[in-house]
Amino acid sequence: MTKDAAASLGVFDSGLGGLTVVRALARSLPHEGVTYFGDTARVPYGNKSARTVSRLSLEAMRFLEHFGVKALVVACNSASALAMDALRREAAVPVVGVVEAGAEAAAAATRNGTVGVIGPRATVGSGCYDRELARLRPGTTVVSNPCPLFVPLVEEGWTDEAVTRSVAERYLEPLRVAGVDTVILGCTHYPLLADVIGEVMGEGVRLIDSGEAVAATVGALLEREGIAAGGSAPAVRRYFVSDQADRFSAEARRFLGDLAADGARAVDQSDLPWYDRPWLDDPTKGQA
Repeated sequence: MTKDAAASLGVFDSGLGGLTVVRALARSLPHEGVTYFGDTARVPYGNKSARTVSRLSLEAMRFLEHFGVKALVVACNSASALAMDALRREAAVPVVGVVEAGAEAAAAATRNGTVGVIGPRATVGSGCYDRELARLRPGTTVVSNPCPLFVPLVEEGWTDEAVTRSVAERYLEPLRVAGVDTVILGCTHYPLLADVIGEVMGEGVRLIDSGEAVAATVGALLEREGIAAGGSAPAVRRYFVSDQADRFSAEARRFLGDLAADGARAVDQSDLPWYDRPWLDDPTKGQA
């Protein structure tokens, strides 16, 4: 593991949504640099098998390793749900996922022990939040519902439209009926819908933004390992994508808010030498 405090944090997601995690990291840890990889050529991960998500996640990790990152942040809920074992087995640096961080924040926040989880089908179907909450706070009641239309609504820019509210009311009704007092936003796109979700759920329901939870977890990790960045120099943030760099750059501000985002660089497969590593076809192999 690199002990270079000046090294950047590696962050990856299947596409644009992980930029909400970058935003949270920048606000909470303003001196930390970030190297971001968005796998826009193969988004979404949420409708892929666990085997495929693990393979794609390992490829993203290998890319970020080329930059000497000091920690890996898995900003994709599907990858956090399905690939963490493979990533931690292979990574030379600490790995932090949005699922664990979000579950910890929800377990601490709930008052009545009834937590709602919304996310892509793969994330909700994996039961990852249910298991984490059961471990962290036994007896917690988890009410989950997949919300697959939320991502395209966000990417279309329809975060404050009548159709978005109608979709939210339909998706969130089971959570309201169950009386949840805390809702985990189990997708990095969903914080952009926090206003609508909050209005539908009503006052007194706490929304857990996994990006903010991850930022807190990463900050504690860096301090514990003695690799937190110091000084007052502005942090450097680099963005790489596997396809559609122009679109990524144009839409990044929607996710990053007021943060400046330099143009993203498209990374062709010819730049990814580990694609030819045969053990990537089976994440259980290659355990040196």
